[in-house]
Amino acid sequence: QVQLVESGGGLVQAGGSLNLSCSTSETIFSINTMAWYRQVPGKQRELVALITKEGLKMIGDSGKGRFTISRDNARDTVYLQMRSLKPEDTAVYYCNAIKDGTPSWGQGTQVTVSS
Repeated sequence: QVQLVESGGGLVQAGGSLNLSCSTSETIFSINTMAWYRQVPGKQRELVALITKEGLKMIGDSGKGRFTISRDNARDTVYLQMRSLKPEDTAVYYCNAIKDGTPSWGQGTQVTVSS
């Protein structure tokens, strides 16, 4: 499995911004898809954004117009830039990688948006 380490979560006021990072243990070009998910207690994990190794990107409905996914190939790191944050964005954000059909997850980073 790919080892993933997230960072960048924290507490922010509504309307603010946060940048999450996910560093991988393997070269990012060997990973088919990397994604960010989020989860709140009692709800299913929700896809926030993904990026393929070809560079194709998708942002989920909850983040369209506010979130951006990107990657730094030299650092084998994927980023989630979040702006205009809302209290409903409060969740644990998880990094996900799919390599050769096998998914891997990071430990998660808490994002809390205060109103």
